[in-house]
This record gives sequence, C-alpha cells and structure tokens, in this order.
Amino acid sequence: MKYYLGVDAGGSKTYAMIANEQGAVIGTGRGGNGNHQKNREQAESSLQQAVSEALKASGLTKDQLEYSWFGLAGADRETDFQILRPMISRFGHPRTGISCDTWNALRSGTDKSYGVVLICGSGVNCAGKNPQGAEYQCGGFGYRFGDFGGGYDLSVEVFRSVLRADDGRGDKTVLSERLIHLLGYTTVSEMREDYLDHYRELPPRIAELLFQAADEGDQVAAGLLARQGDELGLAAAATIRKLSMEQDSFDIVLAGSLLSKGDRSGIIRRAIEQRVKPLAPNGTLRALTREPVVGSVVLAMESSGMNVYQEVLDRLSQGEEGL
Repeated sequence: MKYYLGVDAGGSKTYAMIANEQGAVIGTGRGGNGNHQKNREQAESSLQQAVSEALKASGLTKDQLEYSWFGLAGADRETDFQILRPMISRFGHPRTGISCDTWNALRSGTDKSYGVVLICGSGVNCAGKNPQGAEYQCGGFGYRFGDFGGGYDLSVEVFRSVLRADDGRGDKTVLSERLIHLLGYTTVSEMREDYLDHYRELPPRIAELLFQAADEGDQVAAGLLARQGDELGLAAAATIRKLSMEQDSFDIVLAGSLLSKGDRSGIIRRAIEQRVKPLAPNGTLRALTREPVVGSVVLAMESSGMNVYQEVLDRLSQGEEGL
C-alpha cells in the first residue's frame, strides 16, 4: 500500500491529510498561519505541527510516504520558492512538491487535471491549466498590481461608499448604519474623524455587510458585488485566452469565502458568467465544496504517476470530517 500527504497552508490555518492509494484518509493535522510572507518562522512551525499530527494519527513515519505535496499561500514567485524549498526540505520527506495554494483549490474542485480557479477570500487570485499542461496565473498580488477585490479591497469600498453617501457625493445606502454599528460608532461623522485622527486598519469582515444589503435591494452594495464579479470574470477570461482554452470543456472553480459562502444571491457569479460564457461556452462554473487539502493529496498522487479516479476523490472527501 502506498501513502500520500497533502498540505494546504493559508494565512490563518494549515491542514494536512494523509491517505492511501485508494483514497482512504488515515491521518489529519492542523496548524495556524502557513504563509511565510506573513511570518516565516510561524509558517514553518504551523506546517511542522500539522504534518506531525497527521503522521502521528496515521501511525506512519515520513519515510513511508510515497509523495508529499505542499500547497502554500504566498508561493507565487521564484523569490518565494527560494525560501520555501529549504523550509520544506528540512522536513526530510523523501519526495515532495510545492505549489501555490491556488492549485490545491483547482484540483479539489474538479475531477479533471485542468481548468481555471477563481479565489475571492481576503484577497483575489486566478490561475489555470490547459489540457496540454500549460499553466498561467493572473493576478494575486493586490490592487497596485492590477487586482480588485476580496475582503480587504471590498472593506475599503464599503467605507468609501458610506463616507461618500454622507457628504453627498454618493447614493444613500443601508451600509452606513450597519458599518458604524459594526465598528462601534454612533454617526458617520464620528467614524470619519476618528479614522482621520488615528490610522486604523479596516477589518476584512466589513465586506460581509455587502451580501445582506444586496439581498435587501441596496443598489450600492449590489453594485460593488457586481463589480467584484466583473473583475473576477476579466481575470478568468484573460487566463482562458492565454491558455487557448476557448473551445475546451473545463470547470471554473469558485473558491474563497466570499464566493463559496457569501454569494448567496449569485450576484458575483452572474457577473463572472457574463464575462466568461461568450468567450468559453463550454466552461462550467462550480463552487468549491471540498477542502482544498483534498486537492493537495490528489496532486501528490498524480505527481507519483497515479491516475486519480472519481471514487478516490469521493473517499478523500469523506475523510474531511477529521479536520
């Protein structure tokens, strides 16, 4: 029997999963921040904790692992990999692979080995792989580098919209009352003055106010969500063109909390479809329903030469309960 380790590491949590070649999960582990860009020592410690827990639960040693795949937030450029390769090599696993965590989400969300993934959580990202194996990442580096959206950007947009509504430059919105309540103020003016006097970060959870407001018909909120969807659709379309996937049949996996959980009324999704469907009519939008760590295990299996069938994916999904 062969055994495979998959790791999915983000900015707030790290998951590790060990499964056999039939897809039966025999060990899981958890850790905290796994993004080296936030804190390198903390990330290594979180990875070590999650992997050690999974190995202990499985009863295996690291030398018994056929292949280990580490899907890591922040693994974007060669400068990142120059940090991450030595970090992962210190774990002493016999055969390992490293990728950005976007690829975990893609492989977890489709039964194909190719497709496009859109991530909208605290930030945004887009990546794709075509049937020939060529890969492309579009964005993922923040507003200054062409991105728009995710919890951080949308929170700023809510804040700006409320201030503009208050001074007459923008339309009135129910977001005004809800924002000052969330942040602990009694008036918009009080909030404005406090933020002018003291530099404060806007919490990404502000973005969550958009969904209920849009569901209630608030046009400001609905407009921001539609813009978010349009921007994600632009990234997906650019990726599809770069990879010449216009005539292919593939899945467009929707991942990240704002897409997979927040977009209940489908405003973001519809805007994505309006950008993507005319370009790639055989592309199918699918919300991610599995944990991305499942995709890491699949990538470990495929990297060792194994063909992963639907029944293996189904068994891996059943093993999520231990996380």
